[in-house]
Amino acid sequence: MAGWYRKRWFLNSVKFLLIVIVLSVAWYFVRIELRPGVPEPTGEMRARAEKVKILRDNFGVPHIFGKTDADTAFGLAYAHAEDDYPIIQGSLAAARGNLAILMPGKLGGLNDYMVKFLGIDEKAGKQYDELLSPAFKKILEAYADGLNYYAALHPDDVDSRILSYTGKDISAGFIHKLSLFTGVARTLKDLMGRPAGDLAVGETIQGVVAQNDFLPFWFKGEQMGSNTHAVGPSLSADGITRLNINSHQPYEGPVAWYEAHLVSEEGWNAIGGLFPGSPSILHGHNQYLGWAHTVNKPDAIDVYKLSMHPDGSLKYRFDGEWKELSVIKAKIRIDLGLFTLPIPRTFYRSIHGPVLERDGGYYALRYVGKDRAALSTEQWYRMNRAKNMEEWKAAMAMQGIPMMNVMYADRENILYVYNHLLPIRSEKFDWLQILPGDTSDALWTAYLPFDRLPMAENPPSGFLMNTNSTPFQATVGEGNPRPDDFSATLGIETIMNNRALRSMELFGTDDSITREEFLTYKFDQAYSQNSRLFTDVLGPLIEKYEPAGEDEKAALGILRGWDGVCGADSAPALVNLLYHSVWDAQKTKTADELYPDVARAFQEAVAFLTKNFKRVDVPLGEVQRLRRGKTDIPLGGGIDALNSVHTKLKEERLVAVAGDSYILVVEFTDSGARFWSRHQYGNVNRKDSVHYDDQARAFTRRTLKKSLLTLDEIRQNLETEYHPGME
Repeated sequence: MAGWYRKRWFLNSVKFLLIVIVLSVAWYFVRIELRPGVPEPTGEMRARAEKVKILRDNFGVPHIFGKTDADTAFGLAYAHAEDDYPIIQGSLAAARGNLAILMPGKLGGLNDYMVKFLGIDEKAGKQYDELLSPAFKKILEAYADGLNYYAALHPDDVDSRILSYTGKDISAGFIHKLSLFTGVARTLKDLMGRPAGDLAVGETIQGVVAQNDFLPFWFKGEQMGSNTHAVGPSLSADGITRLNINSHQPYEGPVAWYEAHLVSEEGWNAIGGLFPGSPSILHGHNQYLGWAHTVNKPDAIDVYKLSMHPDGSLKYRFDGEWKELSVIKAKIRIDLGLFTLPIPRTFYRSIHGPVLERDGGYYALRYVGKDRAALSTEQWYRMNRAKNMEEWKAAMAMQGIPMMNVMYADRENILYVYNHLLPIRSEKFDWLQILPGDTSDALWTAYLPFDRLPMAENPPSGFLMNTNSTPFQATVGEGNPRPDDFSATLGIETIMNNRALRSMELFGTDDSITREEFLTYKFDQAYSQNSRLFTDVLGPLIEKYEPAGEDEKAALGILRGWDGVCGADSAPALVNLLYHSVWDAQKTKTADELYPDVARAFQEAVAFLTKNFKRVDVPLGEVQRLRRGKTDIPLGGGIDALNSVHTKLKEERLVAVAGDSYILVVEFTDSGARFWSRHQYGNVNRKDSVHYDDQARAFTRRTLKKSLLTLDEIRQNLETEYHPGME
């Protein structure tokens, strides 16, 4: 027995020694990182908190009053952290390339790989130091301190491995989001998923990018669009300028809207919507003017195949010379509970941009805004502070925001701008194909300046609109930008979706628009007879399809009699189920190509309704729902309706996940701005808050709440008032 014990002791000792050796090697090569503690609040943070007041109204909207603009930014960070700290934390971790710490697995790993591949951390540091003004850096640092202050006072809410935040982190958050918005993630995913034989020069690489979801890693394909309309005093029945701010965002996550009101004694007074991690209003208004954004999708990304040196080295040919790829060593951190394990990775850079190696081939990506996206934060801040159209245009001329249409309005003016960094490209290449990486002829280095972008200012019609539609039909009659003035290499959209068609049919045919009509048009639930839903989906189905059985026959009868309006009580759920199924396919197919998809979707919709509801004449609201917490209510609207709703099939219902979200309608009068707003759920993203879903029922009724701008109005509707950290 003694020999057995000695043998067992020996084996256990060997195992222990091997574990020590493995851990030592791991520590040496990858430096396993222990979880740190949460830093204590500083005296400077406490002193700044004394200079800030947060007044929450009876919908939980924070109205933040600071001595300076930096104080107000500090208060905004703290108030938003109270309402949605986990998403803010995740957004900033994602921008650092540390999402896998919070979200181990594919999602976090893909994000972190992309961040390191693009060099977002490098860009954030360089652009922060070189592009941003010293005054604005103070605002970013104060906002970061507001988050740090919240974390220090609420250590149980935070992951200390992400702390502490700096102004550069806030700037990086915008570089990260805007890179995703321009479509980089989609293009990278396309490149990584193709066989090597499909990656030759001349192969189409971007043909589907502009049509599909462009935030696949974070947002799982939720559709995003937007509406905006401006009616000037010449068309308004009462001579009042009106602006519709109506972005269609995902209802959850890092690009879901949050309403806030920012005031400082230095003159900042803006209200509107912002994303988690934003230090200023992204779309909204001040007492003088307002602006709205909609997504636009020209050709913003180019892919180059590099000609590598035959000796197998990291040299590539460019204009007859051999250049060396830059080699970047980085680490992707993986969560191991008490430990964080950094995994080393190697990335490459060329004169074109970041380089991906695929089956021995090297491919470079070049995308708009990579050299200046940090400027977007300061540009939005200056838009917040502008007092007139001239100052607002000066902010826009910074061209830090690399994409997104913008609609502007003030008391006297309306303006539409196809805002995008549009590369000045050679006419000799097809820029939707993989390009040769060995010539400077294919390398663009400059953008169209702001004053040469497509835009329309105060058109004779008196109204402007954009619904992610072509900039060349922003109004009726004269005043539109001319397509012939812009190169085809820019890839500017030419589409007129249903929302654009309905906008023209409503705003463009009314010669005197009242406030009531403006709101009715904004919430319109109808499809134009000229929309693809009628011309390419329902029309061919009704004409060609041979029904199999009484249920399908009855369903076709419903489609024939439908008036095109998707109201919760009046519309058939059949239409939304059908269109939901073919929405992605109809983006890239002709009517004939689409018909088999439509026929199959019709069959599936009929089978779904008969199985779950025992009939086919089911009202839309029984199937399409708005859900939040315990709230589960009928919802009207539809895909590509002005009252936009995008859904996912969950538990035998179409549950809204994106579309009309934070809505803001502004009027500009001689006495200043007044406005109405509505959030699709509520302004607080904490399940224990009454404001988690307190606006949902009013949202489904398509009504707005009177918003509050003056201190007297706020105090008359006050819920709480406190200094940050002193609730």
